[in-house]
Amino acid sequence: MRHISTFYISLITGALLLFVPQNFAQGFLSVNGTKLVNQYGQEVFLKGMGLGGWLEPEGYMFGMSAFANSPSQIQKKIQDLIGVSNTNDFYSAFRKNFVTESDIKALASWGFNLVRLPFHYNILTPADSPGVYSASGFAILDSLIAWCSKYHIYVILDLHCAPGGESDQTISDYDPSVPSLWQDTAKQTRTVELWKTIAERYKNEPTVAGYDLLNEPRWNFTNGNKPLHDLYVRITNAIRSVDTTHILFIEGNQYATDFSGLTPPWDKKMAYSFHKYWNANNAGAIQGYLNLRSTYNVPLWLGESGENSNTWYTECISLMKQYDLSWSWWTLKKFNTINAPLNVPYTPDYQQLLNYWQGSGTKPSVTFAYYTLLRMADNLKFENCVFQKDVVDAMMRQPDDNTTVPYADNNIPGIVYTSDYDMGKLNFAYNDADYENNGGSQSSWNSGWSYRNDGVDIEPCGDFPSNGYDVGWINTGEWMNYTVNIAQAGTYNIEIRYASNQAGGQFVLRLDGNIISSVISVPVTGGWQNWQTMTLQNIQLPVGSHVIKAQFLSGGFNLNYFLFDQIATGIKSEKKKEFTFRLDQNYPNPFSAGGGSAFGGNPSTVIRYSVPGTVAGALLNNTNSTADGFVSLKVYDLLGNLVATLVNEYQQVGEHEAVFSPGSLASGIYFCRLSISQGKSTPGNYTSIKKMILLR
Repeated sequence: MRHISTFYISLITGALLLFVPQNFAQGFLSVNGTKLVNQYGQEVFLKGMGLGGWLEPEGYMFGMSAFANSPSQIQKKIQDLIGVSNTNDFYSAFRKNFVTESDIKALASWGFNLVRLPFHYNILTPADSPGVYSASGFAILDSLIAWCSKYHIYVILDLHCAPGGESDQTISDYDPSVPSLWQDTAKQTRTVELWKTIAERYKNEPTVAGYDLLNEPRWNFTNGNKPLHDLYVRITNAIRSVDTTHILFIEGNQYATDFSGLTPPWDKKMAYSFHKYWNANNAGAIQGYLNLRSTYNVPLWLGESGENSNTWYTECISLMKQYDLSWSWWTLKKFNTINAPLNVPYTPDYQQLLNYWQGSGTKPSVTFAYYTLLRMADNLKFENCVFQKDVVDAMMRQPDDNTTVPYADNNIPGIVYTSDYDMGKLNFAYNDADYENNGGSQSSWNSGWSYRNDGVDIEPCGDFPSNGYDVGWINTGEWMNYTVNIAQAGTYNIEIRYASNQAGGQFVLRLDGNIISSVISVPVTGGWQNWQTMTLQNIQLPVGSHVIKAQFLSGGFNLNYFLFDQIATGIKSEKKKEFTFRLDQNYPNPFSAGGGSAFGGNPSTVIRYSVPGTVAGALLNNTNSTADGFVSLKVYDLLGNLVATLVNEYQQVGEHEAVFSPGSLASGIYFCRLSISQGKSTPGNYTSIKKMILLR
């Protein structure tokens, strides 16, 4: 699993926090004409991240969209399987781990100065108890606001699921069998009272930038948007009766795109919030909103966008900057994703659970399902997530910077994995035929939906060695750049690992723009994962930092890696020693006080594992192996609680072992979880779990 380290945070945001006092949450935000301003009257540009999925789970974020989309549907699926009490345990862990102070600290370090907090109304007031408010629910909001205040980040509170649902879509937790918000005046009144209660609580809190009154209302009103307008005015009046300070953010009908009937502005501290997905990044796509801003001299905010490729992200944020618009992205973390900053990979057990819910697997036991869900809740913790550094780079650096940044430490001699091309804009770091989604639906721009969020098509790789991925679906005219560090000038052989199920593929290699190979023809191997090796001989390479480009003259093949062996100066390509990723079953298992004299009579057990990679020739017994990794070896109890950290450090390629001595832990079942981030900057997504039994 990819662990989050400080090397990249420092790389892309080194000086950002030096500018905190002027533009971050030092005082209340306000409105001055079309601008959002701080307490000094200076314009503030909000760079936000939504915390979607935390307090209003949506099915697609957790791989559940085929059978459960709304928060209520998800909860019912879980409850039907594991029962009410176990479900409550799961949601407690889920909410505790989904967003922590570590997440907010990371957002600040990456350069964000806002979080948009979407919440379900029933977090703050029980569905069956109008007028009753939840202390524990408000405590969640209080904690978030405190963390954001500490790290100088504003918060916008977003009512994502109003009573009855403000849209006819599952994102609002709409249930067509009961009246919606628009069909029940009591629910409208309850919404008004909820906002008044929120405003009364946070009226003196400067970290709160404002209130996003209704997320993406969508209803076909018979008299235009008048019911939406009237409810907005009622909410405004209720808030202003207790809070005259905070900004009110108003979203249009039809997914925050239709503002007809919602003008002119009815409050002096009001901004219009539009949402933008899957359309072109040009002025024409937002001209109607720009007209709204200029006509009524009111601020405009892109309150939600995302769910696209890195190129689309960069272009959209560049467009917002061009027209002086603040923005907020969707969303911080999801399960099994490449297009959010944080990814929560499926465990094999969780995939088994999804298979059952989708109708392709057998029903699991209550115990199995319960602990599977608890383990996924534990994986939600910031330190257990996969950091998608390319996503953050595309959002925070690339809109203002055409240079490229190495994705990995590509050292020569050694292996350069083809999926570890440089980070940067399209046509600067890489070129791909299909690089974004402007088609109006959530289609894929990365055919393998793996590893990175650019247009380059990447898939899981069955070859060894690998970093877990290869580049596939290669088309004519595409290319990728790799910044490499060449230790010594000389003559090299380059081994190319390839697979193809069709003839005709060709490419060349360039160094700093100059061709260093003849045209390389790729033979048929009989399958897209049937890997073979070809060798380019006697390639002259200079010392230092350089850029190697793989330029594809015609497509139809997959590439795993380029292995550079120096042959002219005594650094020879000798016999390679290869190690596969492996976590052995602990021994003995079960283990107990009778485990053997080697452990002094204490209940202990040995855990052996292997860090994957290749050690070749002069690299043997050297710390410069081609794929050393950051190793995390931890032990958890049945409830998913961490009980021991056995390894948490970089280790060389090869065989390793650790001893688990549980001390006073009770008899029972424990789980050993091994995850390895391959290379000091390049993850390999290697994870394995073994069950251990302790007997006293």
